[in-house]
Amino acid sequence: MGNIVLFVLYSIILFLPAYIANPGAVITGGHIKIDMGKTFHGKRILGDGKTWSGFIGGSLIGVVSGIIIYYITLLIHVPYGTYGANLVSTVLVLIPMSFGSLLGDLTGSFIKRRIGLKSGARGSILDQWPFVLVSFLMIYIFARPFFLKFYGNFIAIIVLLIITPPIHRGVNILAYKFKMKDVPW
Repeated sequence: MGNIVLFVLYSIILFLPAYIANPGAVITGGHIKIDMGKTFHGKRILGDGKTWSGFIGGSLIGVVSGIIIYYITLLIHVPYGTYGANLVSTVLVLIPMSFGSLLGDLTGSFIKRRIGLKSGARGSILDQWPFVLVSFLMIYIFARPFFLKFYGNFIAIIVLLIITPPIHRGVNILAYKFKMKDVPW
């Protein structure tokens, strides 16, 4: 049982770049709206809060954070391994993980606009789970051996889906208090 708990904790640590990409988008965002203000069936496609600078900047921050985690895991000789055998294979995991996280965030925003929620409106699960699920999907498509090794038994995925809402809420409250976000969700 102890080995399973450690393995799940380690799987969560390896998923941190997907979590870090989202606040990274808030830090780097604000320039060049992705949807260029356009509408789809009379509603904004994504909204003003989704920008190319945030998408690219947040994704790159996720990749860089993963590289840091990779080197830390090498230094402490983690028995479960890491993202890849070398830096190149590591980056090939981190790119779909981080960009997938923000693609999931865009997906959640798109759905929110379709159901009539304005940009910045509280969307509960649509704010919290799409970034995790799309990140996993991207890892599965582009880095399947890594996915199968760490998330193939789905225990870590279930744990991540359970812990994501309170983590997401806490990070957003901090961003709101530091005046980086207009709303605390």
